[in-house]
Amino acid sequence: MSALQKLKEKYIWISYFSSAFELLQWDMETHMPKKGGKWRAQIIGSLSEFIQIQQTSDEMGKLLNEAEKEAESEEDKALVRVAKKEYEKFKKIPPELWGKFALETAKAQRIWEDAKRNSDFSIFAPQLEKVVELVKELSEKVGYEENRYDALLDFFEPGLTVKDLDKIIPKLRKFLIGVLEKIERADKPKDVFLGKFDIQKQKELSKRVLEIIGYDFDAGRIDVSAHPFTITISHGDVRVTTRYDERDLKYSFFSTVHEGGHALYEQGIPERFRGLPIGDGASMGVHESQSRFWENIVARSKHFWEFFKPILAEYFEDFKDVPVDDLWRSSNIVERSLIRTESDEVTYNLHIMLRYEIEKALVNDEMSVKDIPSVWNDKMKEYIGVTPKSDSEGALQDVHWAHGSFGYFPSYMMGNLYAAQLLYSMKKDLSFEENIRSGDFKALLDWLREKIHIHGKIFEPKDLMKRATGEDFSTEYFMNYIKEKYSEVYRINL
Repeated sequence: MSALQKLKEKYIWISYFSSAFELLQWDMETHMPKKGGKWRAQIIGSLSEFIQIQQTSDEMGKLLNEAEKEAESEEDKALVRVAKKEYEKFKKIPPELWGKFALETAKAQRIWEDAKRNSDFSIFAPQLEKVVELVKELSEKVGYEENRYDALLDFFEPGLTVKDLDKIIPKLRKFLIGVLEKIERADKPKDVFLGKFDIQKQKELSKRVLEIIGYDFDAGRIDVSAHPFTITISHGDVRVTTRYDERDLKYSFFSTVHEGGHALYEQGIPERFRGLPIGDGASMGVHESQSRFWENIVARSKHFWEFFKPILAEYFEDFKDVPVDDLWRSSNIVERSLIRTESDEVTYNLHIMLRYEIEKALVNDEMSVKDIPSVWNDKMKEYIGVTPKSDSEGALQDVHWAHGSFGYFPSYMMGNLYAAQLLYSMKKDLSFEENIRSGDFKALLDWLREKIHIHGKIFEPKDLMKRATGEDFSTEYFMNYIKEKYSEVYRINL
């Protein structure tokens, strides 16, 4: 057997344990009894340490060096390249540090849930301090050229740096705040999605919309969690979660479509990549481009509501008499909101900028954990014009820091930017509006499969975007998209 084949078999064997790890994570966030948290954290920490030891063993290093000489196809060369990068990164991290990180973040998640329930950041702060210290230690072990935060960004968005973000953000922030101010002076659409909506019917609607956009329920399922997420147990088991609010139909509907976008990406990665380092999405930013594409560009379009209104009325009869225009405009209301996951396309990236700036300051020792709530509130006031009245609607609203996912938030912003660029490219190849209006979502999915999904992690984000669109990455597409769409929604000139 060749070294290349041995390498593949070794990774597939390791992936069995990774799948078990993911299943434990999924259960912890969906069905695990509260008292199971302490023991589960110990299991997750130990299993994470075991996986990391296997991935960075001397045997793996030897196989990688030998396989590199044998790789001939673009696919095999990419496999070795991605694997070597991950190997060299994680080889620098002592297994006991990685195990401790997994243990403390598992503990942090349960503590965060308690802190959020009580709206008291002080409950979470001591554990978050431990997580931040571990994150900084990981950054130092992995290494970076200019900024400690760059090491964290590379976990989620290979190639992206603080220097890149600090070029993108000021112009984008100024543009979005300007758009927000103009929209605020216009007439606000009435929100027709507020009322009282039976939870069971919402669950049925969630399943229906996932089926419509192409989610394969023979290879997945939908459940409820405090924070919606998508998780891949295996190629044939990609699960999504959502959450429901009896008073606001948008709450679950768009979360469901968002997670469906992630799942479509995972279900579209070639099965022969599974278990291998190239068997993931290109980056979290590219992943977010898929979820935001389906959630915002597709499901919040007028063409979508022209198609979907009769289906919506099957579940909630009151919508039979609601004009399509009202459904469309209601799904695109812009307001100075407190909660990121419920925010609109105009303000969403402002929420991300706030979190990025706090994370960057924390990992570079420019602020302390105890100062997060006050800094958060100040930046919310400056960027979005509102101030949280409690920690649960402020600094405790996201679970990411409990997970130790520092460096993740910028991926959401990059996903929005990538999605807009993909839209303009897709429009050159498809009758985009007519496809949606007629319910031909397969045409959209097939295009994304060909341009994005089938490549797995073979290409880094910037290279993948250039291959998909024929152009270098640019923020102009997103800004043009916002101007065009919201000029029409609010009937003003942006």
